[in-house]
This record gives sequence, C-alpha cells and structure tokens, in this order.
Amino acid sequence: MATDPIPVLEEAAGLCVNEHGGAIGMPQLCADWIPNQIFWLLVSLVVIYFILAKIALPRIGAVLAERKGTITNDLAAAEELKLKALAAEKVYNDALATARTEAAKIVAAAKADIQKELDAATAKADAEISAKASESEKKIAEIKAGALEAVEAVAKDTAAELVGYLGGSADAAAIDAAVTARVKG
Repeated sequence: MATDPIPVLEEAAGLCVNEHGGAIGMPQLCADWIPNQIFWLLVSLVVIYFILAKIALPRIGAVLAERKGTITNDLAAAEELKLKALAAEKVYNDALATARTEAAKIVAAAKADIQKELDAATAKADAEISAKASESEKKIAEIKAGALEAVEAVAKDTAAELVGYLGGSADAAAIDAAVTARVKG
C-alpha cells in the first residue's frame, strides 16, 4: 500500500504546507516551526559558546599573553641596550678626551724637542758662520795687506820707471819714501 506524501507532510510540518505538498511562504517564518527553530538556535549558541570558551578563547588568550610577554621582554632588552649604549658612548667620549689630551701633550713635547734641536742647530750654524766670517775677515785682511804691498811695489816700480823715462835719476830710498808717504795719506 502506497502512502500519500501530503498527509505525512501535514503531520510533520503542521499547517504550513499546501494541498500539493509545497510550502506556503517562507518556512522560516512559519509560526508552527518557531519553537523548533528557537530550540536549535539555543543548542547552536550553547555549542558555539562552549567551543569559544573552552578552545578558541584560551588559545587566543595564550597568544596574546605570549605577545605581551615578548613585547615586555623586548622593551626591557631595548632599555638595557640603551643603557649599555649610553655607557659605551660615555666611555668613548672619555677615551676621546683622553686621547686629545695625550695628543696635545705629544704635540707640545714634539714642538719643544724640535725647538731645542732648532736652537742647537741655529747656535751651531751661528758659530760656524762666525768662524767662517772671522776666517774670511782674516783672509780679506791678508788679501788687503797683500794688495797694499803689491800696490806699493807696483807704485815704486812705476815711479822708478817714470823718473827714469823722464830722464831723471832717483834713488830707490827716495822713491820708497815718497810712495810710502803717499800711500799712508
């Protein structure tokens, strides 16, 4: 015996089915099905609540706590590194100031040494110049004396030759006396 599908649908669905077995309007809005829908809505909400409360939210909370801990640790490490950098900068500045002071001392010492060497070299050069100047003065005096003697000799010879050429006879003592008197001024 074959069962007619329309009475089965009417029993199952209530009055929201037409005589051909089709739904009248939207089944979600059928007043006869609302208690059933509310039941399943509450069951779905409870299941979702337990899934979120027992599985998803603890995992999200753990991830957030881990991130917060990582951020806190990173901030603490950054602060520590900042303090180390400031200390290193202070040490660097102190070392730089010390190096500049030492460099200034070395430059001053080098200048003093160079000045001493320069003074010694200048004194030595002055002494050498003085010795050469006095030696040169002696040589000039010798040359001058030799030149005066040579001029006197040439003057005496020239005077003797002139006197002889002019026809006179002059003795050597008279010519020497006349040239010597004239040279002395």
